[in-house]
Amino acid sequence: MNKIKKGDEVIVITGKDKGRRGTVTNIQADGKVLVENINMVKKSQKPNPNQGVTGGIIDKEMPIQLSNVMLFNPATGKGDKVGIKTLEDSTKVRYFKSNGEVVDV
Repeated sequence: MNKIKKGDEVIVITGKDKGRRGTVTNIQADGKVLVENINMVKKSQKPNPNQGVTGGIIDKEMPIQLSNVMLFNPATGKGDKVGIKTLEDSTKVRYFKSNGEVVDV
């Protein structure tokens, strides 16, 4: 079970976007995540009239290392470590290590 999943709200803990929050849009197999409006770069794009794509400079989200983000805890208002525990009915759930609150409902 992964500690961070698609759709989670995360906070960046290091890098140029330190302290910013966003929603995870994609998790890659190499240990990187795409976070909405985080790690934006300018990219030159060639026009493609067959697909209706105009050329120019576009803003694009780039992946960020999974170790550089933490799950956002709304109770504390900060990033928090996440653990995995098994409940009595043998289902695994994620929980915040600071207050023991369960993430998955």
